Amino acid sequence: MPPPSKRINDPERTKRDILEVAMAEFASEGYSGARVDAIAARTRTSKRMIYYYFGGKEQLYLAVLEEAYRSIRALEDQLDIASCDAREGLRRLIEATFDHDERNPNFIRLVSIENIHHGKHLKQNLLLRQLNASVIATLDAILRRGREEGVFRDDVDAIDLHLAISSYCFFRVANRHTFGALFDRDLSEPRMLAKSRTQIVEMILAWLAPKV
Repeated sequence: MPPPSKRINDPERTKRDILEVAMAEFASEGYSGARVDAIAARTRTSKRMIYYYFGGKEQLYLAVLEEAYRSIRALEDQLDIASCDAREGLRRLIEATFDHDERNPNFIRLVSIENIHHGKHLKQNLLLRQLNASVIATLDAILRRGREEGVFRDDVDAIDLHLAISSYCFFRVANRHTFGALFDRDLSEPRMLAKSRTQIVEMILAWLAPKV
């Protein structure tokens, strides 16, 4: 008779599981309402173990924010932008941002929650600021190539562009319920989704076109 199987000690997997559950808890309950006890119960671990890995509730929340931002930055890094012209490269990045936000409502909720707290946790985390610098560098490179190709105006910087893209993609997920209730338009309906995805690309490219 074979000996009973032993539970494999896998700290990295345990931490990933805790982060996944913690992301859902913080997104649902907010920073103030989230409970470490609830996270422990849903991960079949202990509150003590969570504190051992992350240090405390605030550190766990920061780790969740890091993971959320790292996910979208990693997605951007995987895009093949260098092999195409500037307009196509920007199109790919905009569509990737749109799709990410649509698929990850918890990311939108977490950013909204951090804004409720006036960004105080983000401000104290240098890693998060460094992590998000990559998208500005990517957009800056795209804008520079677009100007060299004669297809982009020269008075928009990368942060302006990031704000414009993020605003549209973020708003339609964060406010879809209130927007739908006010204007009777379901932004998650497939045809409306496809229309919005095309629209944001066309809006940004038209805005960046050189002034005549």
